[in-house]
Amino acid sequence: MSSAIDKANQAVNKLAQLVNKQYYPHFHLAPQSGWMNDPNGLIYFKGQYHAFYQHHPYDENWGPMHWGHAVSDDLVTWRRLPIAIAPDQEFDKSGCFSGSAVDNDGELCLFYTGHVWLSGQGDDEQISQTQCLASSQDGIHFEKHGTVLAPKVGIMHFRDPKVWQQDGQWWMVVGQRTPDNVGEVLLYRSGDLTNWTFDHVVVSHIDPNVYMLECPDFFPLGDKWVLMFSPQGMQAKGYQYRNLFQSGYIVGNWQPGERFSIIKPFQEMDFGHDFYAPQSFLAADGRRIVFAWMDMWESTMPSKKDKWVGAFTLPRELFLDKDNYVRNRPIKELEALREKPESLSNILLKNELKNTDIQSISCEINVEFDLIQSDAERFGLQLAATEDGKQATLLYVDLQSERIILDRSLSGLELTGYRSVPLPKTDKLTLHIFVDASSVEVFVNDDLYSLTSRIYPQLPAKRVINLFAENGKAKVTKLESWQLQPIYA
Repeated sequence: MSSAIDKANQAVNKLAQLVNKQYYPHFHLAPQSGWMNDPNGLIYFKGQYHAFYQHHPYDENWGPMHWGHAVSDDLVTWRRLPIAIAPDQEFDKSGCFSGSAVDNDGELCLFYTGHVWLSGQGDDEQISQTQCLASSQDGIHFEKHGTVLAPKVGIMHFRDPKVWQQDGQWWMVVGQRTPDNVGEVLLYRSGDLTNWTFDHVVVSHIDPNVYMLECPDFFPLGDKWVLMFSPQGMQAKGYQYRNLFQSGYIVGNWQPGERFSIIKPFQEMDFGHDFYAPQSFLAADGRRIVFAWMDMWESTMPSKKDKWVGAFTLPRELFLDKDNYVRNRPIKELEALREKPESLSNILLKNELKNTDIQSISCEINVEFDLIQSDAERFGLQLAATEDGKQATLLYVDLQSERIILDRSLSGLELTGYRSVPLPKTDKLTLHIFVDASSVEVFVNDDLYSLTSRIYPQLPAKRVINLFAENGKAKVTKLESWQLQPIYA
């Protein structure tokens, strides 16, 4: 009799034969086939980077969660490994939900949420969630050790353990939903990874509408501590919180034996349409790196008909600036993917659409605008565009609202809406852009803001970069581009 993992691996391989790659990413981690959501268990272990992810291997829809698995030597090129854990025990029979990984003296330990539907599949009104442990010597084959932490009586939603070691102890943060629908993050401590003691509620009542704090992560950055999580229930407010769910952080002070004291309240981390459940880990050299799920719950996912869904964002390094904002920018290792460099400079646009002939199916672009010499009402780039600009993802400066806009209204299949960030009050504006087969990631003035959105151009279509200025002129001081090689080894 084959195991649940054997069956799941066979299902992935069988489904992969049906995958249409028209929107499949060239340089983002994605499942071979089937469904993917949150990053899990990100870790540098025995000289390699491991990335696990929430995975439904049987079809392209969300279903009982498994942990997919990929490994990398350099955070750039990746190799797929067999599925790591599958829901096959009483304590996780409805799903192995999100969690994290630690290195315990050469043993790779995965902490995850065992999910059980008590009254029938998909009925979230009656569930049980506990924190579970699995371990491995080789980093590929895992043995389950069962539940190590259960919630207080009356709590059903209790998930997404993030574990780390500090001051000779193990620590874990977990998200929970109270019976009166308040989202909280709880902190626990342990001496042995199996017996956990409650420490304190790190945050609670962050917003009157927030009923759950998912995927918490707690880590030092600069001289402060950052609590990163994904709140559910926050209502849109002006330009903020436009997605169904948000992802962001709170900055404060903490050390063992003390309570977390907040310095900066909740801030959004990325301002695009598709960024959720970020998880951080330490690179070999000590940098704090983050991946997020590059999708959003209940959003349109045209790749479902192609038998795959979901991708990670690019890996990004986190920084804390002098005002205690967490900044993120693409890791420098990604420069290894570059080929076919092109460069343009001192382009003056006057009420025009200008073709560049830069292919934008798998590319990186650095563009700098002189804001002093630009007075057009709208100016910027058309990404993944047809030469006539009738289909394009628009990234532009709106001088009337003084904002930078990422607009998907002409992007292609079933997508609408725009996202935006304030225009920096600087003389120069730099936009660092990554365009993949079905995504755009934008970094403003290095790491001031990021915007991450999925796109699905109507195919077949040539996809190039166009520049434009409307009702006035715009000065492009430089435009550098590279085509990017695929990341799968």
